[in-house]
Amino acid sequence: TMGNGCVTATKYFLFLLNFIFFLCGAVIVGFGLWLLLDNQSFIVVLSDSTAVKTACYILIGVGAFSMLLGFLGCLGAIYEVRCLLGLYFACLLLILLAQITAGTLIYFQKDALHEETFKVIGTVLDGYPGNNSSVMQAWDFIQRTMECCGWTSQQDWSGNMIIKNSSMLLFPCSCQNISTAAGNASDSGFCEAPTPDWPVYEAGCAASVERWVLTNIGVVLGICVGVAVIELLGMVLSICLCKNIHREDYSKVPKY
Repeated sequence: TMGNGCVTATKYFLFLLNFIFFLCGAVIVGFGLWLLLDNQSFIVVLSDSTAVKTACYILIGVGAFSMLLGFLGCLGAIYEVRCLLGLYFACLLLILLAQITAGTLIYFQKDALHEETFKVIGTVLDGYPGNNSSVMQAWDFIQRTMECCGWTSQQDWSGNMIIKNSSMLLFPCSCQNISTAAGNASDSGFCEAPTPDWPVYEAGCAASVERWVLTNIGVVLGICVGVAVIELLGMVLSICLCKNIHREDYSKVPKY
C-alpha cells in the first residue's frame, strides 16, 4: 500500500511538473514572438541581423517543443505508459545538453555579437531614413526615450548620407535635447540646427541599450534556469516512475 501510495504521489507530482514545463514553454514562445513582432523594441533595429532572427526562431522552436514535451510527459505520467516516459526522459536529456551547448557558445561569442551589433547599427544610422519605417520608428523611440544620440556619441551620425549631402545643418530630431528645444520639437526625421553645434543629447545609446539587453537576457536566463531545474526533476521522477511500473495497462489511455 505504501509502495502504491509513493507511485501515485510520483505520478501526480510528475504530471504537475510537466504542466509547469508546458507553461514555461508557452512563456518562451511568447518571448520569442515579442522579440520578432514588437515594433518599439531594440530588436527591430537589429532586424537585418541574421543571428538575431535565428535566435528568435530558436526560442520559438524550443518553446514549442517544450510545450509538446510537457504534454507527452503529462500523458505518460497520468496513464503510466513506460514507453512514453522513456521517450520523455531521452528528449529531456537532449534538450538539457542542447541548452548547455547553446549557453556555452553564447558566452564565448559575446565579443563577436557585440561587434555585429555595432556594425548593424552603423548601417542603420548611415541609411536613415531608409525604406524600413519600423526600424526608423524604433531607433527614434530609443533615442527619444533614453535621451541619447547615436550608438557611442552623436559622431555616429556623421556617415549619414542625407546629413552629408544637405546644404543645411541637419541633425536627427529624435536626438534633440528637449530641455533646449525651442517650441514644438519634432520627434522623427531631420531638423535644422541653428549652429554647427547640434542641440542634442551628449550621451550615446550604447550603455542604455546594453542595460536593456542585459535586463531581458536576465529574464531569459532566469526562465532557462527554471526550465532546467524542472527538466532535472522530470528526468528523476520519470525514471523512478518507470522502475515502479511493472505492468502497463493501455486500456487506460484514451482512444482518439
